[in-house]
Amino acid sequence: MVQSDRTMAKAARPLANRLAVWRAARAPAAKGFVGQPEPRSIGLYARGRQLVAGNFRFAGEVISEPGQSIWAVTAGDPLLALEAQGFLWLDDLAAVGDAAARGRAQDWVWGWIALYGQGQGPGWTPDLTGRRLIRWINHALFLLSGRDKAATEAFFRQLTIHTLFLARRWRHAAPGLPRFEALTGLVSASLALTGMGGHIRPAVTALSVECRREIDAQGGIPTRNPAELLEVFTLLTWAERALSEAGHRPPPELVAAIARIAPTLRALRHSDGGLARFHGGGRGMEGRLDQALALSGVKPLAAAGGGGLAMGFARLQGGRTSVIVDAAAPPDGAASRSAHASTLAMEVTSGRRPLIVGCGSGAPFGEEWRLAGRATPSHSTLAVEGFSSSRLDAAGERLTDRAQVTLLRQGAGEEGAQLFLAHDGWSATHGLRHLRELTLAPDGRRLTGMDRLAATTPTERQRFERLMTDGRLQGVGFALRFHLHPDVDAALDLGGTAISLALKSGEIWVFRHNSRAVLTLEPSVYLEKTRLRPRPSRQIVLSGRAMDLETALGWTLAKAQDTPLAIRDLGRDDMPLPG
Repeated sequence: MVQSDRTMAKAARPLANRLAVWRAARAPAAKGFVGQPEPRSIGLYARGRQLVAGNFRFAGEVISEPGQSIWAVTAGDPLLALEAQGFLWLDDLAAVGDAAARGRAQDWVWGWIALYGQGQGPGWTPDLTGRRLIRWINHALFLLSGRDKAATEAFFRQLTIHTLFLARRWRHAAPGLPRFEALTGLVSASLALTGMGGHIRPAVTALSVECRREIDAQGGIPTRNPAELLEVFTLLTWAERALSEAGHRPPPELVAAIARIAPTLRALRHSDGGLARFHGGGRGMEGRLDQALALSGVKPLAAAGGGGLAMGFARLQGGRTSVIVDAAAPPDGAASRSAHASTLAMEVTSGRRPLIVGCGSGAPFGEEWRLAGRATPSHSTLAVEGFSSSRLDAAGERLTDRAQVTLLRQGAGEEGAQLFLAHDGWSATHGLRHLRELTLAPDGRRLTGMDRLAATTPTERQRFERLMTDGRLQGVGFALRFHLHPDVDAALDLGGTAISLALKSGEIWVFRHNSRAVLTLEPSVYLEKTRLRPRPSRQIVLSGRAMDLETALGWTLAKAQDTPLAIRDLGRDDMPLPG
């Protein structure tokens, strides 16, 4: 398909969606629910209070407009409008649950019906429609309390239109999370609404096909985004529970997909309960992962930390310390649009405190931050000066020149859990590979690392030597980075030969190295979509120039002081919200 054809096809989608809404509106409306809906999605009380007060937070932006409708606030910004149309904010208002929150929710839901109920606006895409429909059903009792007959009939008419729209348009959702949202919404509504039972079988069949196609044998998804995997898992558990409660037997493909994903999510969960932040994902809302795992009913297997990868990630566990490493090539094809050049990057968490992190996704903060967050220097790994380990295509979207893992060995010995990896990300450009060895002590108090840049084959040696000759023996600049969580208090110590790291729990860790590289403590950022702007942080950097066929950087991260018994090691702090 040529570019003009793609543009025409894209432009035709809103017209096709609106036609589907028009056709759905001609059908008889559901009269009510088959049974009493039960809320499945849980929001944040603090965020709900902010919405009641007129403080709106969307796409990393906060707008203070007391008394304004959410649709007036978001009307001028396409990104804000799209996020609002999914109705995730309804979870937050329901978490508050008082009369003021209910009033806001009702005004905004029926305001949406008046503005957009006939197919107008940006919210009539299959994924947003499924997301919205799930929330409306989840919180139907909260929304319908005190409403008159006309408002109730308008609400059920919209639920009917949403359901019939999804029955016609779910195939046009992108594969992966968007299509799971559309199909889960269709399954939920078909089970919940009177007169919609005829859509249950085709919706469940389609969901089964997607489970087989999108969830691989190891419980992973093509994007390798842990937060996205959690969203898919949550949707599937909701669909399975809804089918079971309605007296339907969940299909084997759905049950098997849930069983495959659960251990993968457990392996990707740090010791503080948050998810590893890779390939555009965040740590997940507080308690969301535990809730989804509990709802799934899939029992944990033996403790993780030994062998095998989880969606391409390796895990080391010792005592209260968890280490998660990106041990595979970045996603390929369409799934690489949000992928990061993070091969061999690691995260470290001690107890309930993140210590070594990646910068995260910069997408909420604009195009420049989005690209910066995807680059190798934004991750806790080694980077060659000016070159990410995987590179973007000419359009700056997909990763086409991807680093491949050429060595992967996991084991355990008296010194603890061990991991040996290598990737060829700079083999073609510089004749160099990155080799990383990690050993985590059984008690979790010491992480030992060795990072090498090495020319390992005859072709690589020739390439590196030619580069040295052409560059007048200046060598290849490199930097080994360890990005620190913003809550870590870092300071140069022992005359600049070490860096002490103080956690809010009272723990003290010390970073030392055994190499010719220069040790510095430099500024960094921590990117979270729930924040207004990037959070200032620090990073440990070992920098130098590779002059030989092999350059070795040995280092240790060891606990010097444990958490005092008198200090409670609290969980992650509530995200601060503007007052």
